[in-house]
Amino acid sequence: GPPIVLLHGFGASLHWWDRMVPLLAGHHRVIRIDLLGFGGSEKPNTGYSMEDQGRLVALALGRLEVQGAVVVGHSMGFDVATALASESSELVDRLVAIDDAPDPSFGSLPFLAKLAFTPVIGQALRRISPDFAVEDAYESAFAPGYELGDFADQVVDDYRAMTYTSYDRSAAQSDDYGDELPLDQRVRDAAVPLLVIFGEHDQLYDAPDAAAQAYGDVPGARITIIPDAGHSPNVEKPARTARLVLDFAAESGG
Repeated sequence: GPPIVLLHGFGASLHWWDRMVPLLAGHHRVIRIDLLGFGGSEKPNTGYSMEDQGRLVALALGRLEVQGAVVVGHSMGFDVATALASESSELVDRLVAIDDAPDPSFGSLPFLAKLAFTPVIGQALRRISPDFAVEDAYESAFAPGYELGDFADQVVDDYRAMTYTSYDRSAAQSDDYGDELPLDQRVRDAAVPLLVIFGEHDQLYDAPDAAAQAYGDVPGARITIIPDAGHSPNVEKPARTARLVLDFAAESGG
């Protein structure tokens, strides 16, 4: 089947796909990338626009000789995926959005997360936050009551891997990107098939179902709500999420 490219969300890394990769790799070449400012990638002072991130992904895929891929973006990763599809259409055959509303109007971050973006206060919080506080701050990225288990260490590692600059500027640039032109419009302009996956209990949106259905004006868009999942079904419900991606990829002409 066509190659599958996995782009993680804000505050995460390529390891947020660990549970899905074995399920996808049987019949597909799977590529995961740490976006600039996250995981093992560099953390410069600039270059965090979604367009810049998309160009870096395009360069990586070019070196890997990837074309006609099914590009899956989780949260902010889907912003990058749409930028990639807009500027490098030969690389993208299909798009998959996982829990990323078309624009920032559908929800907002919890108070403590907002506080972390405040200059001086945010920088101080990053220096002094103990591991348990980091884990608590990530609770909204999953369904209520979801137990992180052995994934808790990964969450903490990914938080520590960011700099304040990459943390602050990536979030701001993501919001600016959606405000400038909603993602549903960007997908329509790119004219590629779209699959939308949302967790039923996504805590980052006031009405997750409404955020998912907002992509309904994209011609042929398929929208699926995963029960008992939150903002990160790729972590919480990997088998169900992988099956949706595999079925969608099977229809690719790549």
